[in-house]
Amino acid sequence: MNRNGVLTRDALLPAPVGGGFSMEGYWVWCGSVVKGEDGRYHMFASRWPKTLPFHPGWGVASEVVRADSDTPEGPYTFREVVLPARGAGWWDGRVTHNPCIQKTGGKYVLFYMGTTYPFPDDPADGTLGHESMHWIAARAGKRVGVAVSDSVFGPWKRLDHPLLDVRPGMFDDVLTSNPAPCIRKDGSCLLIYKTRTYKKPPYPQASGNEIISDMKLGAAQAPRWDGPYQRLDHPLFEGEPGILEDPFIWQTDTGYSMLAKDWNGAYSGTVGRLIQAKSPDGTHWQVIPGSGLDLDIPMDDGTVHHLGNLDRPFLLFDEQGNATHLFCAVNNGSEAGFATMTHSWNACLPLR
Repeated sequence: MNRNGVLTRDALLPAPVGGGFSMEGYWVWCGSVVKGEDGRYHMFASRWPKTLPFHPGWGVASEVVRADSDTPEGPYTFREVVLPARGAGWWDGRVTHNPCIQKTGGKYVLFYMGTTYPFPDDPADGTLGHESMHWIAARAGKRVGVAVSDSVFGPWKRLDHPLLDVRPGMFDDVLTSNPAPCIRKDGSCLLIYKTRTYKKPPYPQASGNEIISDMKLGAAQAPRWDGPYQRLDHPLFEGEPGILEDPFIWQTDTGYSMLAKDWNGAYSGTVGRLIQAKSPDGTHWQVIPGSGLDLDIPMDDGTVHHLGNLDRPFLLFDEQGNATHLFCAVNNGSEAGFATMTHSWNACLPLR
């Protein structure tokens, strides 16, 4: 599939059984891949222990790791923790998540989400739910950040401050997360991100989830990957009934393309389906009808796997600008979402 192509089911080759990246005893998510200076393929991913529930366990215990493979398909082998916890006093001191690796100007640039919270590592009663102070505090602290290295093996230099902070009174006043960067040839960067908005009082006497809006996507641009970023004053897809999550963007001959998850099924009719959108300038986007993938994936043993999610999409491009592999965070659940899952991994889907 070239850079201008539209992703549909016909673009998929059978996925390798046992490919991608998984770890015993860990939930694995958020895979992005780059070819390193050693000629091998390096996946930057999120993991957190299965002693915590998948959600919201990621929000209090995730860490960014690196795994590698001789081929894009994998399987990938864990090598190291790249962005470990570094203390509650740092903005990203307790959690790192949502890695998206880019290479530009001879440097490896790793975008991610970080957060912190002032509590012990685990809830005192051994449980973690949506009303846990750990989760509420960690969610409120989510910010987009970046780390940089001259080598895929590190060391990685993190910024002491978020790349995108919240903006009180604006549509992105709760959090920033899920960075989707596109670094252009001139070194400038378009960055799409996920956010939420605080609703106006009076607030309902119920769940804390009811005082914040549904997910939204924002857009920011900067002359360099490390900023400073100028943001739109309104969300993308404003006024539309759909909710898009987990964007991945790339530049085309006519503008930009985006892959994202149809979170509530309003665009495709299927909750969790992967869909594609296009834009002439990175700020005005339109969903491409009939694009994307459903949750049934053909495998190279002749079977079809029904996956619980196709989250955090990432395309690997070759030197000619062709998208050769799609990576997605998936699970073995029987339905979109996390209720029935027992295992998660980053899958590799080869493309024609």
